[in-house]
Amino acid sequence: MNQIKIFFLVMVFGCCLQLNATEPFISTEKNAETIVLKEKSVSLSILISSGIDTGILKAVKNLQSDFQKVTGSEPNILNQVSEMNSPLIIIGTVGTKSVIDDLIKQKKIDGKSLTGKNEKYIIQNVSHPFPGVSEAIVIAGSDKRGTIYGIYEMSQQIGVSPWYYWADVPVEKKENVYFKKGMYTDGEPAVEYRGIFLNDEEPSLGGWARATFGGINSKFYEKVFELILRLKGNYIWPAMWGKAFYDDDPLNGPLADEMGIVMGTSHHEPMTQAQTDWHRYIKKNNLPNIWDYSKNEKVLQEFWKLGLERSKNWEKLVTVGMRGDGDEAMGEGTNIFLLEKIVKDQRKIIAEVTGKKAEKTPQVWALYKEVQEYYDKGMRVPDDVILLFCDDNWGNVRKLPDLSKPLHKGGYGMYYHFDYVGGPRNSKWINISPIQRVWEQMNLSYEHKVDKVWVVNVGDLKPMEFPISFFLEMAWNPKQFNSENLLEYTEKWAAQQFGEKHAKEIAGMINLYAKYNRRVTPETLDSKTYSLENYHEFETVLNDYRALAVDALRLKEQIPAEYQDAYYQLVLYPIDACSNLYEMYYAVAKNRELAARYDLKANYFADRAKECFERNAYLDHKYNNEIAGGKWKHMMDQMRIGYKTWADGKENIMPEVTYVYDDNASKGKIFQEKNGYISIEAENFARTSHSDRIHWEVIPDFGKTKSGVTTFPQNVYPDPDENIYLEYDMNFESKGEFEVQLLLAPTLNFNHNKGLRYEITFDGGTPQIVNFNGHYRGELGRWQSENIIKSATKHQILQSGKHTLRFRVLEPGIVLEKILIDTGGLQPSYLGAPESEILH
Repeated sequence: MNQIKIFFLVMVFGCCLQLNATEPFISTEKNAETIVLKEKSVSLSILISSGIDTGILKAVKNLQSDFQKVTGSEPNILNQVSEMNSPLIIIGTVGTKSVIDDLIKQKKIDGKSLTGKNEKYIIQNVSHPFPGVSEAIVIAGSDKRGTIYGIYEMSQQIGVSPWYYWADVPVEKKENVYFKKGMYTDGEPAVEYRGIFLNDEEPSLGGWARATFGGINSKFYEKVFELILRLKGNYIWPAMWGKAFYDDDPLNGPLADEMGIVMGTSHHEPMTQAQTDWHRYIKKNNLPNIWDYSKNEKVLQEFWKLGLERSKNWEKLVTVGMRGDGDEAMGEGTNIFLLEKIVKDQRKIIAEVTGKKAEKTPQVWALYKEVQEYYDKGMRVPDDVILLFCDDNWGNVRKLPDLSKPLHKGGYGMYYHFDYVGGPRNSKWINISPIQRVWEQMNLSYEHKVDKVWVVNVGDLKPMEFPISFFLEMAWNPKQFNSENLLEYTEKWAAQQFGEKHAKEIAGMINLYAKYNRRVTPETLDSKTYSLENYHEFETVLNDYRALAVDALRLKEQIPAEYQDAYYQLVLYPIDACSNLYEMYYAVAKNRELAARYDLKANYFADRAKECFERNAYLDHKYNNEIAGGKWKHMMDQMRIGYKTWADGKENIMPEVTYVYDDNASKGKIFQEKNGYISIEAENFARTSHSDRIHWEVIPDFGKTKSGVTTFPQNVYPDPDENIYLEYDMNFESKGEFEVQLLLAPTLNFNHNKGLRYEITFDGGTPQIVNFNGHYRGELGRWQSENIIKSATKHQILQSGKHTLRFRVLEPGIVLEKILIDTGGLQPSYLGAPESEILH
């Protein structure tokens, strides 16, 4: 007996969670309750109306291709049937004068289950739909997207993952495919607009798209739109770093409308115009760049009008309001009157361009960052405009409707983040969003009536595959999830990508690596994050990730060859690469701890840190150039090591490590102040800091007393962040302001008269930078005659006791011979005072 199998019934009767709401209706085993879709000697046909919507036709052709991937045989697409057309799938939309309407009239299909519904489909078997055809399967939609979702539901159930292209998930071959008799649907979506925001897409996604499609163009977007539809989404904010969706490729707009994608623009790009559109517009028309409505009202109105005219025939959700140029605040203070006027004027433009009342065009106002303050201080927009709340860019919802007060009639949305560019550091590289937090925050939002728009910033799209799937699945039906079935969902998702055999183990890995990454994002992690001393904390978290990486590498050997590319992208790379980061930063932390004690074991950890840094590059290279035959070039170009500010750089930067050298015979010596001075021969340093490019050497018998110390190679200049220094320990009896004299070899300003510079500091304080030979003021004769350059600086020693002087070179060619510190008793001499005693 046919039954309507709707998800809420599944939940009521306690059945297991499905990856999607519709129950399984595909089988590879034949029985009395199945209908043949494909057998060895049987060919499948797909019936559509001749005037079918072209967006639905694209999905039909994808279904045709999907059946070919699964069965090795491509179904025929027909516009009419004969007695021989069996098995048969009939596809259409209610109310389009298609065969679906005929089947409703014959009462083969319940029209009430579709008519007037939003984005709903039904998939069912019908008997004798046409003369000579005994049975067929119908995919019928309430509207265009409903039909498309039904088509892609069939694709998923025969075994084609939505990630077949974006993660190279292979398709398991099936010789026989059967449909389980019944009627299947997952109802209407709970959230009206469900989508993703491609953002912060350089260098990775942009680089890949240029290498693959020649740019972020319609060829690229066709793949993105198909993925969104396969995941039952319907909405997108397009990539916008230096890009303009409608202007970059004239085919982009028509393609989105054809495929059934609702276009939006980001929170700071009003009236369907990208930020890049604005810069092109003012340049083309030779206008000043004044993104300020109080000063440039007419130009901005004309610009916005052009945007609406360009996209007026396409389905869209128009962003209203205004932020400053470049996603900044508009200015100081909260000018509510100005922003209300902007929205009012924008709605006039909407009405003028569309020829309809403004409320007939869907609109959204994003309460992002400081714009929320406008709302909090009383700004309001018309009732029909959706209010889009936002998280704090890190997955923590900032504001929700007050359920004790009348709700805004236009409804509410949520702009959420898996990716973010901003302080404390960017988070662009890898998935840091465990679905437990996503579920908890989005369920919180939904329970507060946020059900009009769910849009999530996914950065480069890859490698956010798993949380994207979850977000869009939850947007369709938030009620299907609870605190106890999230891991079950992860297992179902893993089974869809890799089959049942290893699904539980893979799900556990995906679950754990996201959890570990949420402890501290990879970009924020460094050698100081975890404690080496307390509770064995750093070692514990390192072992957590090590164990996970060992499991992932072990399972790799059991994964069939055809799944290896998908396994690397979805499981192994994110785990292995993040584990490697933990290894590197632990090594850096140990190196610094041991080097501070002049322990030679510091060198092992310095080498280990470098190995991990190099392995990071190797893993990226493998992802970019070897996986899937080199399909993903540039996708792992995003830096994650070596942040100097909140923003990222172009390349990873190896953390600084210190080597301890066995020939530092004087290490640990502390020179004692006596008779009003301290004197130290340059070779008697306490410690040195080298790099893999530059090292210190002592030149015996150099100069006027004992030796000289300088850097080699002599043609290599230190980078700004490369610390090449000597440190000297000394014990002061006195305190006050003292002069430090460095006796340097009389090297001249051979570098085009720029001069040679060093940096000097005590105890990690603010350094003094000294150019000791940049400009001659009559000293040259004395330097030549005395065969020395005496360079002096003043320093405050505020407490008696042990202090450390650091001498850092900023150019090669500087030779240090001796250090003299006058604490009140240093007497003039040609060779400098004899070396001070060592404190015992």
